[in-house]
Amino acid sequence: MKKPFAITLDVGTSLENRTGSWRTLRPTYVHKLPPCNKQCPAGEDIQGWLFYAESGNYEKAWRHLVKRNPFPSCMGRVCYHSCESACNRGQLDESVGINSVERFLGDNALENGYKFEKPAKKTGKKVLIVGSGPAGLSAAYQLALKGHEVTVKEGSPEAGGMMRYGIPKYRLPRRVLDQEIARIAELGVKIELNYTVKSIEEEKFGYDAVFLGVGAGMAKNAYIPGGDAKHMMDAVSVLRSMEGEEEPLLGRRVVVYGGGNTAIDVARSAKRLGAEPLIIYRRTRDKMPAHDFEVEEALQEGVSVKWLSTISEAENPKEI
Repeated sequence: MKKPFAITLDVGTSLENRTGSWRTLRPTYVHKLPPCNKQCPAGEDIQGWLFYAESGNYEKAWRHLVKRNPFPSCMGRVCYHSCESACNRGQLDESVGINSVERFLGDNALENGYKFEKPAKKTGKKVLIVGSGPAGLSAAYQLALKGHEVTVKEGSPEAGGMMRYGIPKYRLPRRVLDQEIARIAELGVKIELNYTVKSIEEEKFGYDAVFLGVGAGMAKNAYIPGGDAKHMMDAVSVLRSMEGEEEPLLGRRVVVYGGGNTAIDVARSAKRLGAEPLIIYRRTRDKMPAHDFEVEEALQEGVSVKWLSTISEAENPKEI
């Protein structure tokens, strides 16, 4: 039987005819981290401390920043700021200069003598940390803030791990590194240097927990026939030797094989020692794993690069 349209709708056709319960639907909100925060390896609340920095409250911005990262002045110099690549402001004009603001806040804190707030009470718990690199010292910092008694044991003469022995001084001044480490020590963290931990089983007695922050101090060696020839050195050894009292004797002509950031660091360090460095890389520049700004700075400093080349064999200098 035919009836007026309004009363002859079939069941389930309300959405198709724009009537009924569809009017009550609302968007579903999904809570996610801002893209910069999500990208940050240190887990910083970038959006949070940028708000205080933009407001001109630099101390509050710094204190918010160091809730996650106790090395803002260091990271403001050496971090590769992948957060800026993820910044959605870049889709409008250009990304926020997050790394530069972090460095400013870190340096401003050092200049004004800002200190970490010590915990109100101690827990009575003791923690042993093996290694005084960024992982070990960050763990020591967070544990000390919770009131635990922390002891860091380091096999090298100075604390800092690869921040000291793997990053050249021109990129990370040791004064800055020492000041930020000292601020952690002021929380009551005890740092024992020249102490090599050989057995965790022997060292763990008297501690409630042990944190291993042994770092990444082992070099990766490329396969080169005759690679055991004299004057063949891995990049990590070269950078570590730069931290010694005497500068390493690299010679006048230095060949660096590889195209990563570490290779760039070695080449630029050799240039500062008066050598003539040549980087040999088997692909083109756009394929180099090193960050483009690092490559550009190296070229501006006079470092030579030979693209699409490789080393087939290493010979003993005496036989050349």
